[in-house]
Amino acid sequence: MDRAFKTALYADTDTTLDTAASLLAADPSADAELTLRGEEFITTAWRRGWQPADVVRIVRRELDETHVRLVSGLILGAEARHKQPRGRRWAAQLEDLDPSTVRTERTDRFSYATAALELYRLLLRLPPLEPLDDPIAKPPHKAPHKTPESRMLPRIRALLAKAEATGFPEEAEALTGKAQELMARHSIDEALLAARTPAADAPGACRIGIDPPYETAKATLLDAVAAANRCRAVWNEPLGFSTVVGFEPDLEAVELLHTSLLVQATAAMTKAEAAARASGRRRTKTFRQSFLAAYAHRIATRLTSATETQVTEDLLPVLATREAAVSDRTDRMFPETTMTRVRGVNDAAGWTQGAEAADRAQVEPHQQLP
Repeated sequence: MDRAFKTALYADTDTTLDTAASLLAADPSADAELTLRGEEFITTAWRRGWQPADVVRIVRRELDETHVRLVSGLILGAEARHKQPRGRRWAAQLEDLDPSTVRTERTDRFSYATAALELYRLLLRLPPLEPLDDPIAKPPHKAPHKTPESRMLPRIRALLAKAEATGFPEEAEALTGKAQELMARHSIDEALLAARTPAADAPGACRIGIDPPYETAKATLLDAVAAANRCRAVWNEPLGFSTVVGFEPDLEAVELLHTSLLVQATAAMTKAEAAARASGRRRTKTFRQSFLAAYAHRIATRLTSATETQVTEDLLPVLATREAAVSDRTDRMFPETTMTRVRGVNDAAGWTQGAEAADRAQVEPHQQLP
């Protein structure tokens, strides 16, 4: 085992990988140790700041579904072996790893050993990440206050699901606007409750994947959603995610709304391209990049407008205190950041139609829905 690992994991050539896989394939007794070593790589990733969803995301980005199934099984095995209490977000990520889907089909021992070693090479090279401080469950005597989250969030999800499904722009606009208003109201309720609590909650953080293509435009959209919900987003382009810092209700809002707006933007872009093809014109990568960039730019104003309708003068000091706490946490996590310019935005038709799509998905206040 040591010889195989030394041969394969600390070199990048296919020859050394094949040699190590052959050594492992020839020794059936090495299987248990191979799995144990993999779980050790997983726990090392946890110490480096990675979380289950992060590891699965990078494996899917760099390798293939065989490796995703393999790493999912290792994650579940490592968690079952150590049984450490984790926070809510961590537990939710584990629940997404369905045990019935993580079994790796072993076509032969050599192929299985090769896949395992390819995965371990990647895990070994994972860089440290900023810790998100997903805390373990608090003792009963320090239990957090109860919130209206269980009542509010299902309603918000339902509104966004309807906005994604409808084929009528005006209805999508009203539904998305109402969802943002509810998110803002929920955030304010939480802020007021925390302000009356001697030990108010501190800002947290989560990571949201930014999948190709058009990552810059998608990261810009996430930044707009985060800012409108009093969060800050920092994009890690090489690793394909943004870290969003904010208070828990606001992080929930960002995750929900960003996903919904991506769905709506993709549907609008697909419709625009279909219309262009019907008229004999072709749409290009530049058109799609410009479309999404314009969509993100215009949606920011609408989200901010919907949020501001929920803010009154007496709330400003409380919200300012929370925004300062978010900025401080972000600056401590990321003492050095740089601005990124949106590239490839030079298609006038894409920009115009993306802006129009954002107008249709605007989130300004509307009449209360039943």
